[in-house]
Amino acid sequence: MEHSNGGFSEAGLRRLREVLARHVESGKIPGLVALVGRGEETHVEALGTMRHEGGAPMRRDTIFRMASTSKPVAMAAVMVLLDECRLRLDDLVEPWLPELADRRVLARIDGPLEDTVPARRPITVRDLVTSTFGLGMDMTALGTPIMGAIFERGLTPDLPVPMPEPDEWMRRLGELPLMYQPGERWQYQISHDVLSVLVARVTGQPLETFLRERIFGPLGMAETGFHVPADKIDRLPALYAPDPQSGEFHVWDEAEGGRWSRPPAFQGSGGGLVSTADDYHAYFQMLLNGGTHRGERILSRPAVELMTTNRLTPEQQAARHAMAVDNVHLSFGQGQHGGWGMGMAVRTYRGDYAPIGQFGWDGGSGTSTYADPANQLTGILLTQVGMSAPNSARLIHDFWTTLYQALDN
Repeated sequence: MEHSNGGFSEAGLRRLREVLARHVESGKIPGLVALVGRGEETHVEALGTMRHEGGAPMRRDTIFRMASTSKPVAMAAVMVLLDECRLRLDDLVEPWLPELADRRVLARIDGPLEDTVPARRPITVRDLVTSTFGLGMDMTALGTPIMGAIFERGLTPDLPVPMPEPDEWMRRLGELPLMYQPGERWQYQISHDVLSVLVARVTGQPLETFLRERIFGPLGMAETGFHVPADKIDRLPALYAPDPQSGEFHVWDEAEGGRWSRPPAFQGSGGGLVSTADDYHAYFQMLLNGGTHRGERILSRPAVELMTTNRLTPEQQAARHAMAVDNVHLSFGQGQHGGWGMGMAVRTYRGDYAPIGQFGWDGGSGTSTYADPANQLTGILLTQVGMSAPNSARLIHDFWTTLYQALDN
């Protein structure tokens, strides 16, 4: 373990390592990389192996599929455009996204797609950045015609078909009615991928190009992108989806020849990034620094404050909280923070060891990335075990529970 005294107790760090090692030794987590930081001090654990059956050891520079922890990072592209007044929060999106003009809204969430009413107003940039534009992944609505249509059209990552290139994706999206009126209800996922298209159309650049120029490059995030080049593919572990009943390990995505071994048709900010613990630490440390990195301003302080404080109304927040609480049998307790900023969860009540104000998010590939302004703390936990079973979620909970006990002041 790499460490020096940076506000963590030595006993607490030993305990953290023991808890992480216990999960690896159980056989349910092949390997992991964990990074914790306060100020300039970082502590890293790389435990276990790249594959379930063994093989190369995990290393600090192992590259992981970040899944939904892509959302907090990719949102920075939108914030740059807001900072530069190339977008405004209450701009209508129609000039760039004509596919979202003249929206119809389902008369009821479980009704036929043809049973609609007119949208009360157009969709704005604010609706997209707060995930309230009217369409999303709603686990309480599985089995409804609208959710079936979302899956069938490839509007979500690889479920069950790959997402098409952006213009075709937007065309398919535009064929569907909204589930709720614009601004009415917080919903997961789809708004982030709409933002991917919006950024590309406003800038005239692919999303990754803009992110690399404005965020990844200045922060030194050389390992972050939407695919892994051939000369680095040996640093990408296999991704597993354990059987929910038996726990048997199934490979969901191989490294060589897998989904991330080549550039995707759709650069999705909802869940498409690959990265490393150190790259993500640089990003979340920049947010804790109010938008600066080694003296260079990446985002304005007000932009960071918008991202990292709750943006939901009490009604929207109640609906999001209910969705999280009512789906613990699927999420294994992840997602219960109360609030949502822009691209990330924000804790608005203390329901576990983390304090109010902590911000970040988790990913379905077994990733967890948060920063805590009150303690000037960052934590990055990366695995290759998807949340089809509770293994990685339980590891994430134990990581944060133990990390907060390791604080020395």
